[in-house]
Formats: sequence, C-alpha cells, structure tokens
Amino acid sequence: MCGRYALTISPEELKEILGVLDLEDFPARFNIAPTQPILVVMSGEGQEQGSNLPDRRALLVRWGFTPGWVKDPKQFPLLLNARSETAIGKASFRAAMRHRRVLVPASGFYEWHRPSKESGEKSQAYWIKPRHGGVVAFAGLMETWSSADGSEVDTGAILTTAANAAIRPIHDRMPVVIKPEDFARWLDCKTQEPREVADLMRPIDKDFFEAIPVSDKVNKVANMGADLQTPVAIEKPLPPADKKKLDDGQLSFF
Repeated sequence: MCGRYALTISPEELKEILGVLDLEDFPARFNIAPTQPILVVMSGEGQEQGSNLPDRRALLVRWGFTPGWVKDPKQFPLLLNARSETAIGKASFRAAMRHRRVLVPASGFYEWHRPSKESGEKSQAYWIKPRHGGVVAFAGLMETWSSADGSEVDTGAILTTAANAAIRPIHDRMPVVIKPEDFARWLDCKTQEPREVADLMRPIDKDFFEAIPVSDKVNKVANMGADLQTPVAIEKPLPPADKKKLDDGQLSFF
C-alpha cells in the first residue's frame, strides 16, 4: 500500500531524470497525503522540434482515482492505490490501464508496521527511500472525471504490488517502481497494450530501498517539515515476514 509519500527533489533534477519539458517550479513536500494534488508525468502529444528530450509532460492531479463512469464521487470509495495484479481486469481501472498510464515521481514513501493487537505494541512509521538517494518513479494511472455541469477533475492512483523481502516485515504491499529504462514503454499507451507492460508491475529488487524508523509526526497531515524523516531509535527490530499474511485481501475491492 502507499498512503503517504514525499517529493523533495528540485524541478531541475526531476526534469533531467524524467525528461519533462514543461515542468514548473514547485516546493519540497515531505508529507503528501490522499486528496491532495500530486505531480504525475504522462506521454505528450508530440516531441518539440529541436529537443533531445522525450515527449513527456507533467500535470497535477488529485490523489484519489475517480472512474469516468462514476456519477457522484461522494458516493464512491477513494481509490488511492490499485492492485497491479488485477487492475487490467477491474472496471474502475481498465480504461486507464489502456489509455492513461503515468509516472508518479517520489523521493520515497512512508509505511507503518502495525503489530497484532495481542502484542500490545504501538504502530511504527518508516520512511522508505531509495538506498542511493535520488528520485523514484511509481507506476500510476489517471482519469479525468467530468461532472454533469461540465467541470472536470484530473484524478490519479498509484499501482501496488506484493512487497519484496526487505519491505515485507513492515507491510505486505508496496508501490510498483518503474525503472528509467522502462519509462518509455510504460508511458506508451499507443502501441503497448496493458498485457505487454504487465512484466513491469513486479516488486523492485530487495536492495533498492532502505527503511528508516521515524516518529509518528507523519501521521498528521498538518506536519509537513523535513523533520518527519529524522530517524528515531526503536526498541525492537522488525519481525521476520509472516508468509501467511503476504496476501490478506487488502484493497481487493479494487
């Protein structure tokens, strides 16, 4: 699952990594939460003459996917994530998987280890970031929802997959990471059918991320400072992965 993440890299660095032409300035964000605007990158309409950069554009969408066929978003669940294993066949995501695949740049994401109630232990938040720094691109989907009065809202969701061996002791799901060499294929919705990019929706290598225990300040959306990522000491190390909990049906209604 991915319910909070951060994007603190500069626009210049992001432009170089993702090859986006029309990226405007934006502030560092240390606690991006559901329903807030998130930056996504999608394929453009044609490469700019004289440019060596790929044809990509950036836009802001609301984090919380709303399928085009929904009549009243207030009566529809907030879809933050989509299970990559089933998104191709789900009515909510089928059209976006075919026509509107995007990249969601991030500096890392937050996840919570939630012990069993019987243990009496508190939940522990972790800041999970690329081991070697930089930015990571999550696989995402977007949809433009139109109301009866003609107004439109661009919305998005992050695709998830089974957690790799490093993340599994914290949570059984994690965002799908698209590697730079696969950006073009993921974004190419004109020639690449969903089944042809299914191989990209797999857990990233176990050594890619490192998990750093942080305070519970990140639980509150109002907390937005860099101190959210300050490491804290914990009494107990992470438990080994419980194979029985690798697929507990989380987000299965997607």
